[in-house]
Order: sequence, then structure tokens, then C-alpha cells
Amino acid sequence: MNSPQIPAQKHKRIKSFFNYVNEAVSGTEQDFTEGKLSRAIILLSIPSVLEMVMESVFVIVDIYFVSKLGANAVATVGITESMVTIIYAIAIGLGTATTSMVSRRIGEKNPDAASNAAFQAILTGIIISIIIGVPGALFSRKLLVLMGAGGPIVDTMSGYTRIMLGGNIVIMMIFIINAIFRSAGDAAVAMKVLWIGNIINIILDPCLIFGLGPFPHLGVTGAAVATTIGRGTAVLVQFYLLFYGKKRIRLSVRHFKVNFKLMGRLLKLSFGSIGQNLISTSSWIALVRIISIFGSEVVAGYTIAIRIIGFTLLPSWGISNAASTLVGQNLGAKKPERAERAVWITGIANMILLSIIGLTLVLFPEVFIRVFIDNENVIKSGILGLRIISIGFVSYGLGMVLVNSFNGAGDTSTPLKINIFAFWCVEIPLAWILAMKAGMNEEGVFIAIVIAESLMTLIALIVFRRGKWKLKEV
Repeated sequence: MNSPQIPAQKHKRIKSFFNYVNEAVSGTEQDFTEGKLSRAIILLSIPSVLEMVMESVFVIVDIYFVSKLGANAVATVGITESMVTIIYAIAIGLGTATTSMVSRRIGEKNPDAASNAAFQAILTGIIISIIIGVPGALFSRKLLVLMGAGGPIVDTMSGYTRIMLGGNIVIMMIFIINAIFRSAGDAAVAMKVLWIGNIINIILDPCLIFGLGPFPHLGVTGAAVATTIGRGTAVLVQFYLLFYGKKRIRLSVRHFKVNFKLMGRLLKLSFGSIGQNLISTSSWIALVRIISIFGSEVVAGYTIAIRIIGFTLLPSWGISNAASTLVGQNLGAKKPERAERAVWITGIANMILLSIIGLTLVLFPEVFIRVFIDNENVIKSGILGLRIISIGFVSYGLGMVLVNSFNGAGDTSTPLKINIFAFWCVEIPLAWILAMKAGMNEEGVFIAIVIAESLMTLIALIVFRRGKWKLKEV
């Protein structure tokens, strides 16, 4: 009797889902402190996932074209990216603090206060990027030597490092301003500006690397130029939308005031987040330093594997960013139980997604590695890293959401403490012991990564269940 209704109900659910997808991509006016949580998660997650995918495409495209220049060129990108991760750490940390403050003000229905916080975050990012960029550009060769790069890399490929470090302001602005849009609920805007940047990068990369047509032949340096131009264009679009777009956050001349008190609160909040990112990313630098002992081909294989892993994990970071926004807005709206439910729903979804991706990478690693290079020694090392690290994906999925939920609540000190223990006290010493003392070489480093990340998730789960994050004031 009810059987004819079943297909109709299924069709209605499918139609509703695709309507949500369309709304998420085109933009929404949804109040995320009201209504169905499942709808809110979809509307925030889809553009956030696509945003993070677009950000990772910058590096994937660079590696794809640079790999045609050989192992030294790939190693240059890998070593430089290990240093640029410090910039990412600071940018993400400032973005996290921005998310906490802006989402709280939006949840409190105070968009003007949210705009004030947004401007102070942008100003802070500009100052920090200048402090990093000037010495980074001037001492790029010495930094490569410090990281264990060989003579050919230092002598002929340091231009890539100089441009990436010197032009770091475009990275800083993309992360901070996209955090502003995302935490206000305009996640689709953050996604679309990165589409623009990536299209430009994809077009310019082969032209500048190989000197196609009227473009100069810049080699690996061309990848840095193309990426900086692409990101820079995206930043210009961001600023245009902040001042002239009809979004939840709208900046005007009256916000052009240096509010030291607000900047102080922002910096205090960001210190924990910057610290946790610096802890995790500095551990990656230490791992590169250990792996560099085994030669450029091993570093190149590790670099390619990490880039593939980064590409597959960033969508999950996008999903966890949705959880962060929901936590901040709902705590601002005095709805802590709704915030907690959002974390559990998002965490389970993220675990399922990463379990599927991880299984694929474990079973078919060679397929993905060979897309980037045909050097058999590099492929062998890349396969080993990709297969081992992907085993831990199921725990990474939950860990990402839990950590971002603490940050969204403004509790940045808890993830910092967890990171110090998991990465500095466990991952780095264990990687060195397994690689150097146990004779496992790079395999020992890969195993240490899985153990440390899984331990981080377990500790975060225990702390999250205690519920103290709900009481944090921002």
C-alpha cells in the first residue's frame, strides 16, 4: 500500500540534496543557528571542501609541471614548501582566530563588530607577511643550504624559494580573508575566488616553466611566479568583494582604524592556533630534514606522496572548517548543545569520507605516484609513503573535526598542548629512532607519522567529551 510512496520519498530526498548543493555553490542567506543541522553542514561543507581542493590544486599543478624538470626540481619545491608551511601555519592560525571572533559576532547578530574584527585581522596579516617576506627573499639560498639542499638546487633553483617566501603576503591574505567570508556564512565566496586564482595558475604554469610562445623560460622559478600571480589576482577579487560585495561582512572607510585592544585579543587568540600549526608544520620540516639524509630521490618521492595526501586531506579540512563555523556561531547564539551535535555529525561524515579515500590510496598508490614522475626510485619511495600514511586516514578524519571545533570555540590552547605532545614529544623522536637507530630509513618516518596523528585524535576525543570548550568566551 505504501510502496508507491517510497520511490517518491527517495526522489524528494535526492532532489532536496541537489537543491542544497546548488544553494551551497551559488551562495546562501541561511542562518546557521537555526533550522536543520544536516542542511547547515551541507551548505557550509560543500564550498569549504571545494575551497580547500582549489588551494591544494596550486601545489598539485606546480608539482605536475615541475616534475618534468627532474628530481632536483621536485626536491626544490618540496624543500621550499616545507618552509612555506610555516607561513601556512601562521596564516591558518590567524584565520582560525578570525573565524572564532567573526563567527561569534555573527551568531550574536552584530555584523558591524564582525567587520571590525575582520579589518584588524587583515592588518595583522599584512604586518606579519612583511616581517617574514623581506628576510625570506634576501636569505633564500642560505635557507636552502640549512634545509640540506644540494649544490645544484642552491645554485640554479633558489629563485623559486625567493619568490615563494618574498611573496607570502598573497598566501596570508587568501587564508585570512577567506576565513572572514567562511565564518560569516559566505563560504561560496571563499570557494569562488580560488577558482579564479587556480585558472590563472594552470594557464601560466606551463607557459612560464617551459617558455611557451612569448613567455620567458624560467624553469622551476616560473612555477613560483605563476602561483603568486594566480593567488595575487584572487586576493584583489577578495578585497573588491569585501568593500563592494553584498555579503554579510562589508568593510568601509569607518573600519580603517587601528584598534589595539581588538588586535591584542585577536593576537592572543591566534597565538594558540599559530602555535599549534607551527608545532605540526615544524615537525614536517624536521621529517624532511631526516628524509633528506637518504638522497634527493627519496625526498622527491616523499614530496609527491605528501602532495597527494595533502590534496586528499584538504577536502576533509574543508568539512572540519564547516564544523568550526557552526561551533562559533551557535556558541555566539547561546546554543552549545546544537554546537556539539554539529561536531559529532561532521566528525562521523569526515571519518567515512577519509576511510574510503585512505583505502583507495593503500590499494592503488602507484597509479597516483606515476601521474607525476617516471623515475623508478622516486616512485618506489612515493608508493611506500603513500601506502603507510594513508592507513591512518580513518582517525585523521575525526581528529581534524575535533581540533577545528576547539578552535572555533576559541579554545586554541587545548589543541596546542595536544600538538606539542603528539608531534614534538612523539613524532619527531620516534621518526629519528625508527629511521636511524632501527634501520628502517624513510619507512620509519612514515610509520611515526601514523602513530603521532592517531594519538592526537585519541587525546582530542577524550578532552572534547569533557565539554569545557563550551564555556570559552571570545
